[in-house]
Amino acid sequence: MTTDEHPVRDLTDLQALADRVVELVRTSPRAQHATVEANVLVGRTRHGLTRFANSFVHQHVGEDTVSVALTLAVDGRTATAATTDTRDDALRSLIASTLDSASLQPVDPHWPGATPPAPVTREGNFDAATADARPEERAERVKAFVDADRDLRAAGYLDTEATWAAFASTAGQRVVGRTSRATVDGIHQTGSSAGSAHQTSQRLTELDAAAAGALAADRGRRSAEFVDVDPGIYEVVLGPEAVATILTFLGVYGFNAKMHLEGGSYAKIGEQQLDAQLTILEDPDDPRSVALPFDNEGTPRRTYPLVEAGVTRNLAHDRRTARRAGTQTTGSAVPGGAGFGAVPTTMRLVAGTPPAEQLVADVGRGLLVTQFHYCRVLDPKTLVVTGLTRNGTFLVEDGEVVGAVGNLRFTQSFVQALAQGQVAAIGNDDRYADAEFGPGAVIAPSLRLKAWNFTGGARG
Repeated sequence: MTTDEHPVRDLTDLQALADRVVELVRTSPRAQHATVEANVLVGRTRHGLTRFANSFVHQHVGEDTVSVALTLAVDGRTATAATTDTRDDALRSLIASTLDSASLQPVDPHWPGATPPAPVTREGNFDAATADARPEERAERVKAFVDADRDLRAAGYLDTEATWAAFASTAGQRVVGRTSRATVDGIHQTGSSAGSAHQTSQRLTELDAAAAGALAADRGRRSAEFVDVDPGIYEVVLGPEAVATILTFLGVYGFNAKMHLEGGSYAKIGEQQLDAQLTILEDPDDPRSVALPFDNEGTPRRTYPLVEAGVTRNLAHDRRTARRAGTQTTGSAVPGGAGFGAVPTTMRLVAGTPPAEQLVADVGRGLLVTQFHYCRVLDPKTLVVTGLTRNGTFLVEDGEVVGAVGNLRFTQSFVQALAQGQVAAIGNDDRYADAEFGPGAVIAPSLRLKAWNFTGGARG
């Protein structure tokens, strides 16, 4: 991708563009009469999407965009704006409008200053073939997913995404990174049921769409004839997608340092709050990671424990919350974090040793849950959440799956479900699982829990 003034082909071009914006800020006439600080994040994203329904591809979409996000502080008053126009005139206009916006704001008491220098040790995990993947390559894998069972109706998507990014600040921070991701996510449907499957990897070639399609078809067929079960508390085996939902809510509402500072988080640093079998990491260094090596503030991401053997150890901080708390940022800044807070975006629940099949085999009577859906928090402080099961919920008796059950509604404190003594086992099947905020954010295994509160069917 190029523009007349600033060609953007690689990380060198992106860094040059970020540096150019910093230079334009420094030479702005208004910067000569006030203390102006700037953080600049420049990114190029190439996204290819193939969608399918009724077992046919119905859409190919391709985008290749460059964006410039600018945060300015003028005598402690802050504003943020962005553009996709990288010409000098457009960049000057962006700077001027952001300066105007900042001048109208009150002094920001939590502004930590422009990001200071801190080197990153790696560029990220990147696969050029995935970045350059053609629609035909995606369609081949969609066909493999669909062909897993031609008697069912398949729907879903397969996409590839590559991101190149550069950051620069008036305080001297300069970092670059790149990453790639490929995802297949779909269902196979009968007339009365559906089964789902999900895979995410750094490389398109690592997706086994045929295996994903076969798993979705098996779940769909086994769910075609189902029975309703009474509401109540059941032992459960949760698949990676369901576990990823739990982890996402823990990250957003529990480990969010801003919520903690404002009294809205359950987390108590240094206390045993979860089962001793549970260790949860923020882990951008996992070799499977699809994350950039730095966060939205240009701070290097690092690996650290959120929960260690059930003990709450750390929160996710950006530079704002770190300043308020008198600690260091963990590299967890996200877009919009000034309002919502920092959240972990590379969470991993450390896997156990038994296979997922053993988790089911050890259940006397309970439920096997593939996926949660439409989850909403009722009480952020205790993480009471209500939601539904979908795409494969099964009754287990004496260690055997004996049949499908209709989708169920649950109302459950996620913290209570994971409390000491409530975790029966952790599977060894950890992988990237589909989560509330999209693919590539949570690595999760299956989990066997002693109690989960189901309050009714999907209709109430």
